[in-house]
Amino acid sequence: MEPDISGYKKYSLPVEGMTCASCVARVEKTLKGIDGLQDVNVNFGTEKVSFQMDNSRTKLTELADKLEEIGYKLKINEAKDSHSHNENELVDIESDYSKNLKKDLFVSLFFTIPVFLISMTMEFKWFHQVVPLSMDSINKILLILSTPVVFISGKRFYSIFWRNLIHKAADMNSLVAIGTGAAYIYSTVGTLFPQMFSSVGIASHVYFDSTVVIITLILLGRWLENRAKQKTNTAIKKLLNLKPKEALIKKNDLEVTIPVEDLQPGHIVIIKPGDKIPADGTILTGSSTIDESMLTGESIAVEKVIGSKVFGGTLNKNGYFEFQITDIGDNSVLGRIIKLVEEAQNTKAPIQQLADKVASVFVPAVIILAALTFISWFIFGGQNSFNHALVNFVAVLIIACPCALGLATPTAIMVGTGLGASKGILIKNGEALELIHKAKTIIFDKTGTITLGNPTVTDIVTYGINEDELLLIAASVENKSNHPVAQAITNYAKDKKLNLNDVESFRDLPGLGIQAVVDGKGVLSGNEKLLNEFSIHIDKYSKEIERLTGEGKSIVFIAVDGELKGILAVEDPVKENSVNAIKNLQEMKYDLVMLTGDNKNTAGAIAKRVGINKFNAEVLPDEKLKVVEGYQQSGNIVVMVGDGINDSPALAKADVGIAIGSGTDVAIETADAVLLNTDLNSVVKLIKLSSKTILTIKQNLFWAFIYNIIGIPLAALGLLNPMFAALAMSFSSVSVISNSLRLKRVKL
Repeated sequence: MEPDISGYKKYSLPVEGMTCASCVARVEKTLKGIDGLQDVNVNFGTEKVSFQMDNSRTKLTELADKLEEIGYKLKINEAKDSHSHNENELVDIESDYSKNLKKDLFVSLFFTIPVFLISMTMEFKWFHQVVPLSMDSINKILLILSTPVVFISGKRFYSIFWRNLIHKAADMNSLVAIGTGAAYIYSTVGTLFPQMFSSVGIASHVYFDSTVVIITLILLGRWLENRAKQKTNTAIKKLLNLKPKEALIKKNDLEVTIPVEDLQPGHIVIIKPGDKIPADGTILTGSSTIDESMLTGESIAVEKVIGSKVFGGTLNKNGYFEFQITDIGDNSVLGRIIKLVEEAQNTKAPIQQLADKVASVFVPAVIILAALTFISWFIFGGQNSFNHALVNFVAVLIIACPCALGLATPTAIMVGTGLGASKGILIKNGEALELIHKAKTIIFDKTGTITLGNPTVTDIVTYGINEDELLLIAASVENKSNHPVAQAITNYAKDKKLNLNDVESFRDLPGLGIQAVVDGKGVLSGNEKLLNEFSIHIDKYSKEIERLTGEGKSIVFIAVDGELKGILAVEDPVKENSVNAIKNLQEMKYDLVMLTGDNKNTAGAIAKRVGINKFNAEVLPDEKLKVVEGYQQSGNIVVMVGDGINDSPALAKADVGIAIGSGTDVAIETADAVLLNTDLNSVVKLIKLSSKTILTIKQNLFWAFIYNIIGIPLAALGLLNPMFAALAMSFSSVSVISNSLRLKRVKL
């Protein structure tokens, strides 16, 4: 449960009883009609509903009552605040349904096997030699054996059908109940009162075998479907398993082992070689190398020293250290990742809209078509027309169950987002997953995205002042700023053991630099635009400036009392992987653009070094958004890749915003996708993942539709036995899920 700034609270709760895409449409329609709800989204793959609710206008119990009226159970006991996800709750939800399903399936199999064997062999002469019973007696035995299947194993279909009937609705259960119920009732009447049919000239046949086999096959399909669906949702379980069950903490100078659920911010945790880190925190003593691949996807262990951040779920390699907990549960990096994966799996891709529209009218249309099939065969079916009409009526109902339609999109999204999470790629929603591979333009921020974001001072040019004096003035001013270039200058001065001066006044000018007073002198520190604002000319220094900027270095001008006193050149090295990633994206025919606040010479040098042909230089933070808008107005789907700090407006405006970072500042609120490592090749992997996932969804929808497009006409024409229809229907769901599971083996 998550507070929303609008006063609403966000919920994601399990819904029991959904069996097909039509159920999803009914639950969604019911909840959308309730005052105080917004952003309602029902996901058949996860069997959950997510929504935002104003608790002052409605209550969870009211929602549960509304859904129970139409045959579904909203598990409101799952709506509780917690500091950590509980894996056992996930398992319990699944096992309750699985146990009941397995019990019904075993009961059904126990009675169906003899019914099927008797029905298949009773037409042979040798059967009557072995079993000297009349056909009337055999039919009564079949009735006795079939009844438990209908009233115990099949109860779930008929009870939901009855509730649907009361509310003038229909879903997949309605199709099964009408089809098997009609066959069972007809066969029962024919067995107990055969004269009722003979008196009107209808030959009495029994279809107990079709009734029980259909119920058994559908239960078997659901059981296989349930097992397969659990495999699609392994990503969250794997993330939950990253944390250890216990932690060793310091308490009153003693080492105490406590359950990880009891950890609180402020606890001092002891980590030994080979231990998993139980929560986020800061190292107080010791050092080590830590394997963070389970979060970032990067295999190289990271050096950690006093003051370094550590993250829950990562693995300590070979050192000993103690750290103080800063964040636990949902506030930790791992907790936020789990929440992102859950939210992504509960969203729909736009491609799902087609399936939703079809599902909303599918079941009523099938019932009408089945009725027309029955009437047509009854009128024009010739001899035994009633029996032909009944069989084909049942076949149409059974083949048309829209299970696969509801599973086509969510199962692929679940597997795709899970695979991404395992590679350090987090995708917030299905819409982003679908749009990424459709994009034509990818815009990159420079600092921290293409470059390391860790600049260093390389050159100092002075005019009438010595280097240390110039550096001291610049560092004293820049020490008040948190800009990466400012930090580079400050750190360079500190490395030279310079004692910084006090700053008497300070004014930050975004996109320009700093205006300050130091020791009574007016100081300007910034770019060329800043000097132009104060009419300070730099023409006579143009050759030196061109040389430095041509080397891809950023220039910081230092002016004192209206006179330029020197230049600091700062270089932010290009990441080793940036060139390779840019090359791969260009081979994929993307239009690549770089944005930077640097001047044109510096920007051009960096763009040339990495292989980008288009760049926008001297761009202020608020102008990045306008650049994105400009490309969108040309009709392009635009992807923006930034470090998630000052790129938030552009990330939010882009069709897909991708934040690239270390996992501590991942711009979760604005970006549509988050890369937990700093490797630009992850953008390439994300595009490939998007393409493969959407291709899988299209394949799934094709199979879901093709079963019905081919099967329904065959059934209506009398060319499809109801038992084969049930088998095909069950197989369609399993095949769709199996196709989604293939995504797990995709190499990115």
